[in-house]
Amino acid sequence: MRILLMEDDEKLGMLIQYKLSQEFHNVEWVRDSETAEQYIQVGSYDAYILDWMVPGKSGVELCADLRAKGDRTPILMLTARDAVPDRVKGLRSGADDYLVKPFAFEELSARVHAMSRRGAAEWSDDVLRLGDDVLVLNRDTHDVVRSGSVLSLTRREFQLLALLLQYSGQVISRERIMDQIWGMDAEVTPNSVDATIKLLRKKVDDPFPDKLIHSVRGFGYRLSLGE
Repeated sequence: MRILLMEDDEKLGMLIQYKLSQEFHNVEWVRDSETAEQYIQVGSYDAYILDWMVPGKSGVELCADLRAKGDRTPILMLTARDAVPDRVKGLRSGADDYLVKPFAFEELSARVHAMSRRGAAEWSDDVLRLGDDVLVLNRDTHDVVRSGSVLSLTRREFQLLALLLQYSGQVISRERIMDQIWGMDAEVTPNSVDATIKLLRKKVDDPFPDKLIHSVRGFGYRLSLGE
């Protein structure tokens, strides 16, 4: 999943970003609501994790604004407020779930996973397939199988393959790949995308006669059966 995290506590923000990235999520972390709104305007996310108390507009206010604009992205609210009226206020603002600090990361992970199941249509299935099980990717277990052979991918390779498979048959630009996989603030270039594609091809395509990852010169890459 691609997740936007809004948390002004530096230690907690870094920890959440790191822990979720180890579970193959791409997490972009901001510290205030103004920056969060800027990211949302130009990016596309599968979930938002919003801290209630941040500089500027609160997480509850941002949540309410997003819902008023028709944004149905799943939202998990983080807060130290544990009184029932506060929990009710958070949920009535449009949040899908509510987690009180301090919390165990295992619970945060479970709630993020549950939100992914309730999220947008493209994330409704944990298993993505190409053809008659030519390529199978499980976003829950992180297993990848090509024609019966289990593939061992790095986290970045897995995320990239999942993106290509999610939009199989469509051309995905290098710019979109950089945004979706590395994040808007990452210091990467199109060469980084090409290098990761090259490594991915060695595992997904090189051992097999039929190639799935195709270059579209001047545009980007496409995953499909045949040219």
